[in-house]
Amino acid sequence: MVMTEPVRHKAPSTREERTRNPAGNAEEMALVRRTREGDLSAYDELVRRYQERIYATIYHMTANHEDANDLAQEAFIKAFHALDSFKGGSSFYTWVYRIAINKTINFLKQRKVKNQMSLDDLDINAEHDPDLLALISEKTPRREINLTELQERLNAAMQKLSEPHRLVVTLHDVQGLSHEEIAKIMKCNIGTVRSRLFYARQQLQAYLSDYLK
Repeated sequence: MVMTEPVRHKAPSTREERTRNPAGNAEEMALVRRTREGDLSAYDELVRRYQERIYATIYHMTANHEDANDLAQEAFIKAFHALDSFKGGSSFYTWVYRIAINKTINFLKQRKVKNQMSLDDLDINAEHDPDLLALISEKTPRREINLTELQERLNAAMQKLSEPHRLVVTLHDVQGLSHEEIAKIMKCNIGTVRSRLFYARQQLQAYLSDYLK
């Protein structure tokens, strides 16, 4: 089993790029089966398929490339050793994603690492706030002047959220996962995902409101 060079690219964020199909699921399960039978090249293929997405999510949670690469590699190693416990009730991607998220949450609790997020990635209903929209969506002189300060305030605001709320914002607004996918990863119902996302966005807007006035 190998991990390729450290990832530096953002994972795909559109729903279409994440749409799974029966043929893809069957191919994935075939790779899992081959891995269980001792074919390490099959697991290498699973790693290559999903490491960029896993890395991107961890990076948005840790704000550190080295930590994100280490945690992603640890997640795939743990998944490899625990592969016999994978029953196929969800996709392999969802299963390893959950492992990676749990590792990251534990890491953040232990290290209290600060989070960084891209202003262009985060969707906090900007269309309802023209001041915020002007700052994050247009190449204007005002945007260039204030971008650094707003980024710092956003990072600080993200740190004020609880880890479950920070995670749901990252998974939905940065990674573009659906409510259903997030519910599987976080092991909660869809209603909980929606309520956490609503609360997190409201809190972020509240934390940024003084700056936007």
